[in-house]
Amino acid sequence: MREYLVTASQMKQYDQNTINVHRMPSLLLMERAALATVEAIQGFFGEKTTRVVVVSGSGNNGGDGLAVGRLLLLAGYSVDFVLLADPADCTEETRHQAAILQSYDARIFGRIEDITYDMDIVVDALLGVGLSRPVTGKYAAAVEWINARDAFVCSIDIPSGISADTGAVLGCAVRADLTVTYGFRKLGQMLYPGAGYCGRLVCGQIGIDERSFLGQMPDWYTYQGIEKGLLPKRVPDGNKGTFGKALVIAGSKQTAGAAMLAAKSAFRTGVGMVKVVTAVENREAILQYVPEAMLVTYQTQQEAFWCLLKEAASWADCILIGPGIGQGRLARDLLVYCIEESRLPLIIDADGLNLLAQNQKLQAQMARRDGDVILTPHLGEFGRLYGCETQVCKEHLSQYPRLLAERLGCTVVCKDARTVVAQKKGTSCYLNTTGNAGMATAGSGDVLAGMITGLSAQGLCSWEAAVTGTYLHGLSGDLAAESMCQEAMTATDIIAQIPAAVKACQQEETFLVRQREEAM
Repeated sequence: MREYLVTASQMKQYDQNTINVHRMPSLLLMERAALATVEAIQGFFGEKTTRVVVVSGSGNNGGDGLAVGRLLLLAGYSVDFVLLADPADCTEETRHQAAILQSYDARIFGRIEDITYDMDIVVDALLGVGLSRPVTGKYAAAVEWINARDAFVCSIDIPSGISADTGAVLGCAVRADLTVTYGFRKLGQMLYPGAGYCGRLVCGQIGIDERSFLGQMPDWYTYQGIEKGLLPKRVPDGNKGTFGKALVIAGSKQTAGAAMLAAKSAFRTGVGMVKVVTAVENREAILQYVPEAMLVTYQTQQEAFWCLLKEAASWADCILIGPGIGQGRLARDLLVYCIEESRLPLIIDADGLNLLAQNQKLQAQMARRDGDVILTPHLGEFGRLYGCETQVCKEHLSQYPRLLAERLGCTVVCKDARTVVAQKKGTSCYLNTTGNAGMATAGSGDVLAGMITGLSAQGLCSWEAAVTGTYLHGLSGDLAAESMCQEAMTATDIIAQIPAAVKACQQEETFLVRQREEAM
């Protein structure tokens, strides 16, 4: 299902909307957050007596931690508390929670050094989602202390030290085994490196839901689990032409593999026909691997070839250009033709992206182009297009793809451990959370480009094709990892699982339709 991802400022606003507009008291929200956290902890440890240390800061995150500890104490756990601030310097809610604990004669220490014994669980309630600067001083010392314990670590809302907006480590950060967040998952919990610090991430519903948006919608969303309704509908009386015709310009001499993977992937997503434009040397290899494909081959820039290319472009419903085409003169001419002469939906990948990055004039022409364009860069290609170092792009993954999409008037699929899809209009960005490290293998990008092309040829708009293709690509990779192991995966293994990924989505749709029919 679709799930919104929020930033720190958005979550603060939704929290305030819930308190001020929906009249939900802040302390009640805090109590519900504590109940959700205790439930998650008990899911790991049951209700047996366990030694717990709660480490709290001065903000409301610290108050959440104190409330969690109180509920654990009342449930029979042995709980001690560390409050790294004078109560007078804490928020009103945290002062209130500390006062409750004092009435229960709970042990509250003021220094982390006072805890000299072993414990089973550490509750990290130092710093919440509002953190925007590096962790220093006694809070940094507390983070290091938590990480040094041989104990199960549960972080409240977000591991202390992780940016809720970018996933960056702000100086140092707690490495949690479990993170219980509230209302909505935060963007920084899904982006790396933050995602790697959260451990198991549980989202508890405490009374802040979409009714708290009040028209201020989040900028980001993702899909959790199998998503229905993404695939093009297939009419029963259709034919191969009905289901789309894809033109794949890929594979120069000795790089047949890119063309083969892209063409095969397009077929696997349901496109009816694929025509591959490639070097003549690739002919036999492509026909053996993808016998369903038609071919237009070239040796040099012969006039006859360009006539055939123009015929193929008039036949097609969309064009993919780039995988393995090289960066020579012919490749440049092919890209110029696709951008300047064709108005078909266009997917640019691999060598096509590097050629585009070298030509500012062509970028400007593409931005004025009538037809939809989808760019599918990995971080290195993205950096060349955007004009900055790869590491800088990685650090700004939540911002730069949208800026590039606006600049070039296109849809951008920025590929990383978490792939971002950004569009030229509107505010929504999609963060893909399917996929795994086994997909970091040669040819995986060609598979994605082919899948997006197949979906585009079937009539999905650029945004739908990019999001659906990215989601299915990652889901296919997850299925491949389940059937073997990440270390052994190849791009061909991802293609082999596309039918299973498509079927999983179709089965989800069928199941929901059947449920509705039975309820009538």
